[in-house]
Amino acid sequence: MASDKTQVVKEATTEKYISRVRERYETEVVPYLIKHFNYKNVNQVPRLVKITINGGLGDIKDNAKSIQLVQQELAQIAGQKAVLTTAKKSVANFKVRIGMNVGVKVTLRGTRMYEFFDKLVSVALPRVRDFKGVPSKSFDGRGNYAMGVKEQLIFPEIQYDQVEKIRGFDICFVTTAKTDEEARELLKALGMPFKA
Repeated sequence: MASDKTQVVKEATTEKYISRVRERYETEVVPYLIKHFNYKNVNQVPRLVKITINGGLGDIKDNAKSIQLVQQELAQIAGQKAVLTTAKKSVANFKVRIGMNVGVKVTLRGTRMYEFFDKLVSVALPRVRDFKGVPSKSFDGRGNYAMGVKEQLIFPEIQYDQVEKIRGFDICFVTTAKTDEEARELLKALGMPFKA
């Protein structure tokens, strides 16, 4: 009897978790893209490689406590620790010197990337006021897509009472697509709500 229980526990722990978006990519998106672009090989199908989230510190670059709060908020949103980015050049007009903290960033890959994409598309974006879709022209010519979020409050992890200041950040979706059209079809098939 005890060996049966240990067998069940082993089976439960060895099963690998697959996110909803990844499963959708493998079952629906890949066949759709192969048919749509007439790919000869499955490896030609574009895929999402990573998602980077960047936020500038701006007015709080000298305030250590505020920087920590921004880092914590971004870590809550992404589910991964946010890294401080430093200035590579000095800019006198902005009172920035080499080595000063100027922003925070998170790079998501694998399961966390798919989980964040799912949360962004199905929970966060519908909470934006007067949302009509994300712009479909924000591609860089190499199959990557960038968008901005005006306030962090659209994410359910952020509590309104604990927010020091409303801040925005940029989200960049890096794909293996060769053209913008392929990347647009990939993201649209994954559930990205582009404007008509």
